[in-house]
Amino acid sequence: THLHRHRNPHPVQLLEMCKDVSEGMAYLESQQYLHRDLAARNCLVDSQGTVKVTDFGLSRYVLDDEYTSSAGSKFPVRWSPPEVLLYCKFSSKSDVWAFGVLMWEIYTLGKMPYERLNNTDIVQKVSSGLRLYRPQLANERIYSIMMACWNDKPEDRPTFQELAANVQDLLYDLQ
Repeated sequence: THLHRHRNPHPVQLLEMCKDVSEGMAYLESQQYLHRDLAARNCLVDSQGTVKVTDFGLSRYVLDDEYTSSAGSKFPVRWSPPEVLLYCKFSSKSDVWAFGVLMWEIYTLGKMPYERLNNTDIVQKVSSGLRLYRPQLANERIYSIMMACWNDKPEDRPTFQELAANVQDLLYDLQ
């Protein structure tokens, strides 16, 4: 089952999904892998409700933590940060941005990011500061994690290791 097939999940379940993905991505980050297509559609939920990150079709092994693709390459615009939209500059921090969008997908129960905008509008608006709104199911603390992932400057975004720890703290408070 894909993420958005789950109905009326409990807050702990939503956060557990974020935790599973952040831990999987922290592992990739530690191995210097970029995923480059992190999104709910590439996450699978097993019968225990554990989320696995899949679909490494676009992933690249990079030693210097950065991958600049050639012109005209395809990438998922709705999940991409300004530096990818403008300069095709991929790094583990562009995966972090995508993780923020994936959290948003989880907390909207599978809505399409920027649903009313086309790709051209998204490039223009996100580059000039537009961010996704706070989903109803996400409290301020959860939204602040998303917003941290969407920092304009890649170096100001958290690492996946930090994200996993933040999500763990929130889970701890819920239980």
